[in-house]
Amino acid sequence: MNSVILSGILLIALGAFSSGSFAIPFGKIKGWSWETYWMVFSLGAYILFPLIACLIFAPGFIQIIKSAPTGILVTVFLLGALYGVGNLSFGLALRYLGLSLGYALSLGLMLAIGTLIPPAIDGRLQVMMQGTGGTLLIWGIAISGIGIALSAWSGILKDKIMSDTKKKESIGEFNLIKGAMAAVLVGFTGSSMSLGFEQGNSLSDIAAKQGVDPLFAMMPLFVVLFAGTFVSTFGWCFYLGTKNNSLKDYKHAATVRILTWNYLFGLLAGLLWFSQLIVYGMGKSKMGPYTFTSWGILMALTIVCATVWGLLRNEWKGAPLKIYILMILSLLIIIASSFLIGISGSI
Repeated sequence: MNSVILSGILLIALGAFSSGSFAIPFGKIKGWSWETYWMVFSLGAYILFPLIACLIFAPGFIQIIKSAPTGILVTVFLLGALYGVGNLSFGLALRYLGLSLGYALSLGLMLAIGTLIPPAIDGRLQVMMQGTGGTLLIWGIAISGIGIALSAWSGILKDKIMSDTKKKESIGEFNLIKGAMAAVLVGFTGSSMSLGFEQGNSLSDIAAKQGVDPLFAMMPLFVVLFAGTFVSTFGWCFYLGTKNNSLKDYKHAATVRILTWNYLFGLLAGLLWFSQLIVYGMGKSKMGPYTFTSWGILMALTIVCATVWGLLRNEWKGAPLKIYILMILSLLIIIASSFLIGISGSI
């Protein structure tokens, strides 16, 4: 593995840590409905912080976006809107399954679908499969699937062994069936973000040609993609707020202090989530012509980070030692698979 690819993987790993940590502030929010804090998170993650990042790293982003083909902008926006459906489902998966199992099931499907579909559409996968890199990529995804399956299996074993009371001590609304259904929906719709990244490569190329540092050339793309994500998120959260009579949450909490902290924790979650994409974009720029391999690395290592957070948050408290061993083994397999996926793009 050359040093450029290795540096790319390390940057993506840093993004995975941020991605796997973004939901932690949600646990500090008090008295708000899910749709309320998810809306505040979304406002930060999809609108506020992408615009701030563009102002810092790509100040001419408006002109860059105007100069892009209309078809590309519409495609990226619609893919972003579809991703919004996936991310809403992801929020439900975390709500019902917790960090460890929610990330493993949801992102496991996103890893395979989001890594293979974009290059299959534009022909790069066919080119890659003509060499040893393609074989290594398939092995990497297959091995990650084994690790993710072991992670999910350990979660299922924990579910069978632990009582409902113990499960709800760490995951207040634990529901395996609802969580699994949400995770499946995430796998298919959430992968549209990866497709949006690849379909918007020409927008990143325009940014680079107009003087934006290649490390940050994806910033204008984020603005277009996540504008679509925010539209679908806003619609659903507003509907739930009206249905559940929770729109009042935005103005009320037990105290003004709690209300202020609720907003800050929601925005902090948005900052953590979006910051993954800054370093992800930097890492992706170093992955050579097969940039789609970076998605698999991000998903695999995010699962690892989220699982570690789940362990630290006692989501597995009371589980037998053999289940802990199975979980650790699954993490080691997933880490190994992420490096195989990364190496595949350089062969």
